[in-house]
Amino acid sequence: MATRAYEHFRGRRPPAFAHPSERELAELLDANAIPWVYEPHTFTLERDGDGSVLEAFTPDFFLPDADLYVELTTQDPKLGRRKRRKIRKVQERHGIVVTLHERKDFERLRQIYRRRVGR
Repeated sequence: MATRAYEHFRGRRPPAFAHPSERELAELLDANAIPWVYEPHTFTLERDGDGSVLEAFTPDFFLPDADLYVELTTQDPKLGRRKRRKIRKVQERHGIVVTLHERKDFERLRQIYRRRVGR
């Protein structure tokens, strides 16, 4: 399968999406001329006494024009607690802005996107 060319992708290597919803969000961003990068940074959240990484977080997208990270989850809402905890930690420790889009948020984006592009 050929890799899709994204006009507004600003990364170095073509993205290898972990989930179809991530591909769909990339297409939404691209269709709306929003520059984006897929999983550009991994942030350390916890280290052990020897300095080894115990916990880390890699947001799904970075929107460079907005200096904003986007995390997408379409998983069971009960499992979102862990992700929200990681987002709080990365914001506190690294001073970045991360928005979390859960299943219901992403469904609203899908509805808007489909209307705009006629899907």
